[in-house]
Amino acid sequence: MSVRSETLASRLTAHFAERLKALSTVADDVAFEVQRGELLSVCRELRDDPQFGFEQLVDLAGVDFLDYGRDEWNTVRSTATGFSRGVNRIREKVSEPQSSRFAVTYQLLSISNNWRLRLRCHTSEGEPPVIDSLVGVWASANWFEREAFDLYGILFNEHPDLRRLLTDYGFIGHPFRKDFPLIGNVEVKYDPAKGRVIYQPVSIEPRTLVPRVIREDNRYDSALKDVPVGADSHG
Repeated sequence: MSVRSETLASRLTAHFAERLKALSTVADDVAFEVQRGELLSVCRELRDDPQFGFEQLVDLAGVDFLDYGRDEWNTVRSTATGFSRGVNRIREKVSEPQSSRFAVTYQLLSISNNWRLRLRCHTSEGEPPVIDSLVGVWASANWFEREAFDLYGILFNEHPDLRRLLTDYGFIGHPFRKDFPLIGNVEVKYDPAKGRVIYQPVSIEPRTLVPRVIREDNRYDSALKDVPVGADSHG
């Protein structure tokens, strides 16, 4: 982590203490988690306190932790029978359980201090998931929150106009949820007999694509890795 990122992380830890929890990061990413009840107050301080100076919310995204940490791929070695993803779903215990299924991540930018922060906050438990709107802190949250509502079904308290943004009128469901079918539930087509566009159940037959290894690959065989190219391995 660079000196600049370390400075930001240390300031956040010193100022917010127990109100923020550091998350594991990569490279120069600075990431913290905030409790849902502290979200608004913490974000206002991040914006108004000169030592942080986060004037901009540059992005907001929903996160679905359904089946998080559960492995569906058996890739220890090549197999001739195919992998298990989508066929035999594994249900082992998750090593890092989440406080709720859905969360929202916020990408903040400070132009004055030239640094960035990733903030994560879990929604309420149950259905539908709920979290406070940040439109009153950063106006740019408006359409981002509408997108998260449309695709994940997350409700934002006090949002001024929480409507779907990307899906069609009358759309049912939330396409980015991990339990939403890949082929969808309905399809749209023009009916020449009725002279209008109609909705009907999808006619696509669902199928699972299972990758298969169709031949042996000696490049990863330790017994053959030092054999010169073109040499007969059988002597």
